[in-house]
Amino acid sequence: MSRKSFCSSLRLTLLTALVAPGLVAPDLAFAAHKHGKPAPAHKAAVEAPVVRVPTPYVAIDVDSGRVIAERNATRAWYPASVTKLMTVYVALEAVKSGRLTLDTPLVVSARAASMKPSKMGFAPGTQVTLGNALKMLMVKSANDLAVTIAEGVSGSVEAFANEMNASARALGMQESHFVNPNGLHDPNHYSSARDMAVLGRALLLRHPDHADLFNIGAFRLGEQIVPTHNGLIGRYPGADGMKTGFTCPAGFNLVASASRSGRRVIVVVFGDTSARLRTAHAADLLNQAFASSAANGTVADLPSVGGTPPNMQGIACGGRSKAAQLAAESEDFAAPIAAEGEAAVSGAAIAALPRPTYEPVDLFVGPAPGYQGPVAGPRPVDTPIGAIAYSAPLAAAAATAISHHAASAPKPAARGHKAVAPKAAAVKVASAKKDAKAKPSAAKPKHKAAAH
Repeated sequence: MSRKSFCSSLRLTLLTALVAPGLVAPDLAFAAHKHGKPAPAHKAAVEAPVVRVPTPYVAIDVDSGRVIAERNATRAWYPASVTKLMTVYVALEAVKSGRLTLDTPLVVSARAASMKPSKMGFAPGTQVTLGNALKMLMVKSANDLAVTIAEGVSGSVEAFANEMNASARALGMQESHFVNPNGLHDPNHYSSARDMAVLGRALLLRHPDHADLFNIGAFRLGEQIVPTHNGLIGRYPGADGMKTGFTCPAGFNLVASASRSGRRVIVVVFGDTSARLRTAHAADLLNQAFASSAANGTVADLPSVGGTPPNMQGIACGGRSKAAQLAAESEDFAAPIAAEGEAAVSGAAIAALPRPTYEPVDLFVGPAPGYQGPVAGPRPVDTPIGAIAYSAPLAAAAATAISHHAASAPKPAARGHKAVAPKAAAVKVASAKKDAKAKPSAAKPKHKAAAH
């Protein structure tokens, strides 16, 4: 065999090994002690050493909850931004119970504005409706808006984390403990592939009217277009959500859903070493799931392994600069693949496709036109939404759209759509002003910037 032929053969062998199901990424071992109660927030968890063993994944049938395929699905893992699925769940439960509506404006606090990227970069005092915030959260994975949602729904990040953990227990999520609404790294913030499949299924079954939150290809804010990080949307036949996640300790995570011939499947992959590999892995699992029957037990019946989450830092981010780590969450993908019903396309082929052209959803900053209801923001525990008076933010602050982290987003293609300029925020809450006069001590609470 010639040297050239040998090199070509070696490259093909390595590529096949990378994308084949079961060999997609190095997994990491950690202490396998029996999972107990979550460590208290003041006591840092000990992170386990990294060795090369298989990373977790699971595929389930949504209707039945039965497992189609899984590996290490109950190992504790850092979820990164797939955490935001729980943030959406708690927010939608609050809407369902009547605590607020999707039109309720949320106030961006200094604490929210201090979050690390990815973020929208809105100035403190800016208002954004809950509905718009949830869409920006799912597409941009905005860490600042995750805090804005948490403070708007529960009054503080800490109170919202309590609601996240209560919801996790109610849903039967056995390996999860949350300390923040965005998934920025904390040793005491962890989950599992199984738990995220349980959560994804709950979102689709309990809130079917809001399933469109998870399959937005792009949104437009002013003159900026922000595309999704989910490499399956627009490329895998039937892909319809849900959420990606990436931090160096977590690696590249994905919760993905797809529908075909009346059947819906969720797959979860944790700990892959690049965005492209994550997409290929998930696509191959979806192919496997649609070609198989869900003949195993339910996802809730998988035995809990627990343990301590491993830290993927050296594998996922070794040698990458801070800028490269931020850019690593975005794939270079870009053209729709074959329509549903055609032969299955391999994960490697899908991951190599260019970016699709998405029809952006138009969003805006500020209250909805004519809105006269309460405004939600940081407040003391057990204080009703809208009971705290907020001074009207400067128009310039309210018009602050996307930070420099999104400044490089592609310009919209000519589609006959007129760009929507951000609307200036205004606060008119009569009951809040009355309450503020009656209780002078109920001033806007001050928050220190959160450290992560």
